[in-house]
Amino acid sequence: ECELIARSELRTRREARSRIFEYIEGFYNPRRRHSALGYLAPAAFEEQATRLGVAAD
Repeated sequence: ECELIARSELRTRREARSRIFEYIEGFYNPRRRHSALGYLAPAAFEEQATRLGVAAD
């Protein structure tokens, strides 16, 4: 996370917020393993749920 901010010139708070949001939603959240999902990445959990036909609450 720090590398994204430290190595780039961010001119406004809005630009900083936008870059951070892009990092979180585009990289971090889709790949991070969640304990609530049995330590699967969200994409892997969704694939598994689709295969097993599990309905969302």
